Amino acid sequence: MLEYGMMTAFVLALGFSLWKLYIFMPNKPLEDDDMNTISTEQLTMLMLKVIKEGAQDEETILQMMQDDASFDHKHFWRFNQNRLRHLLQEYYINHPDQQSIKAIQQAL
Repeated sequence: MLEYGMMTAFVLALGFSLWKLYIFMPNKPLEDDDMNTISTEQLTMLMLKVIKEGAQDEETILQMMQDDASFDHKHFWRFNQNRLRHLLQEYYINHPDQQSIKAIQQAL
């Protein structure tokens, strides 16, 4: 009889623990998620626009992107130089013939 009581307590405790874990896991996407595909495409298009306008290095690209009228500061509040480098690396991977900012500029 004691074994059944201990087994029941264990199963209840396990169920309660799993329920608590489920509650703390994110169930819906965040409103300011800037890592999804739509946000990445928006940032990439803005990056290409700024490069086309004549930006030559990462610092200039970052500053011009943040100063652009279409840049949503509320949505992309985490955007920094590391995120820009990530975008550039992703672009280089998708376009192997363009491996520098100058090559991107010439292609545009």
